[in-house]
Amino acid sequence: MNSHLPFLISVPHGGIDAIESVRSRLLLSDQDLIWYSDPLTRIIFRFENRVAAYIDTPVSRMIVDLNRPPLPVPLQDPDGIIKTKTFDNRDIYRPGEVPDLHLIHKMVLSHYFPYHQKIDEYLDPSLIQIAFDCHSMLPTGSVNQIDAGKPRPLICLGNNGDCQGDEREGTLATCSTEWIHLLAECFREEFPSEDAVTLNKPFSGGFISNAHFWRRGIPWIQIEVNRILYEPDPASPGSGTTIEERAILLRERIWSVLCLFFQRIQE
Repeated sequence: MNSHLPFLISVPHGGIDAIESVRSRLLLSDQDLIWYSDPLTRIIFRFENRVAAYIDTPVSRMIVDLNRPPLPVPLQDPDGIIKTKTFDNRDIYRPGEVPDLHLIHKMVLSHYFPYHQKIDEYLDPSLIQIAFDCHSMLPTGSVNQIDAGKPRPLICLGNNGDCQGDEREGTLATCSTEWIHLLAECFREEFPSEDAVTLNKPFSGGFISNAHFWRRGIPWIQIEVNRILYEPDPASPGSGTTIEERAILLRERIWSVLCLFFQRIQE
């Protein structure tokens, strides 16, 4: 344990599986479940043998979204824990096949609350110095999103602050400005292209980082990596490497960033 970095890594949207009890109800194909997830983030951020704590899920966010608050009651929010619409407004379930409250209750008890309970158990301040909630994002904003049609950076770091990483009025930042700037500097050294790294734009952090920071006070940063870093470009010929191989290469680049960040916060 002492040889591991004192980090918690959470990967809540990397799953691509459907729960058997709802599979036949879905309008989405298996390929859709992959596309609407954060594909391959369970490879990209899989540092379970290198950090103090690691957690992910095999279940698709289209089935149970772990990064949403438990209220309002499911189905009142079409983009909540149990979704009825994708982020580009496609129906998820067949007409008349949306889960009822009894099934929703089972889904939430089996997958949602255990994930958050495990995070809470992991957040021991004697072992965890900072936690990271890890995601991927499409290269441009999708329909109905705040940045629809706009190109996104290679890396977005979120601490529930403003675009400078400072606390916004009426909210708590989940990590200090100093630390999120340090992490941004480390990412910029690894990804030196212009405007490669942004803070809190387009994503400032979701329920996981905010809720568990409020509960335990251990700093959190949400990391979003652009899928362009590992998914093939349809307009370009193949590079001879598989998407899984590119994901593994990206993992090692991100690991070098996290190691450098840890080194610098110790200085």
